[in-house]
Amino acid sequence: MLIERTLAPVFGANCYVLAAEPGACALVVDPGAGAARGAMALLRSHDLTLGAILLTHGHADHVWDAQRLIDAAVTEGRVASGADGASAGTSVPVYIPRPDLYRLEDPAITTGITVDGMTFADLAGTPWLRPADARPFPQDGFGRTVELVPGVALQAVPAPGHSEGSTLFFLNAQLGDNQLLFEAEVLDDPTDIPERDYLLALDGDVIFKGSVGRTDLPGGDQYQMWATLRLLATAVDPATVLLPGHGAATTMAHEHRANPYLAEAKARGGETGA
Repeated sequence: MLIERTLAPVFGANCYVLAAEPGACALVVDPGAGAARGAMALLRSHDLTLGAILLTHGHADHVWDAQRLIDAAVTEGRVASGADGASAGTSVPVYIPRPDLYRLEDPAITTGITVDGMTFADLAGTPWLRPADARPFPQDGFGRTVELVPGVALQAVPAPGHSEGSTLFFLNAQLGDNQLLFEAEVLDDPTDIPERDYLLALDGDVIFKGSVGRTDLPGGDQYQMWATLRLLATAVDPATVLLPGHGAATTMAHEHRANPYLAEAKARGGETGA
């Protein structure tokens, strides 16, 4: 499997490109403001076509370039033929957890971020373009794996707290020499890594390396976040590699040892309302 990353210039949000193999249909995850250029470069370098976009949640810094990426892929003829109901060359489905679907009407307003009086659109330097084919992530995907593009099977776990719809997306992948994974583990020889099976989680802004997503934005809830973190600490295999919405990859095992916010959430298990 191919897993690559590019960074959105605004707030350094991670944008991931996943595909079964070179020349295949790609799933792009969280194309934030300015990420379309890097995502297109990755599509070209691996001769990929854009089959679908997945948004881990609806905050502006993770969704802003979704339609721009689609428009760029259409212009270059890099839209997958027959991708899950999309008309070849004209449309690409954009999936988002249903509780956050409303945010795509105007994510700058629903995210509520301003910097020195500048709105998110000011920071991005571009207006919001609502995806033409925005859809809720399939409900079946919360109980079993679903393929949004061929060969990339995901299963979703709700993880509210950062936003109402924040969700983790788990997948199994056989990977070898992958720079993303160097961040998550200590390797004696990073130039020659045999392929092996990984359990990965695209976890948006739920858990970062040594930190977690903020809960003070509209729709955030600290009590829900504590509950989410306790559930993940209990249920997720420690060997799972987390691919977060910002910063370096990590593992659940590392976060058990080194993330004070996860430790706090586990300690608050019996607290009223937590």
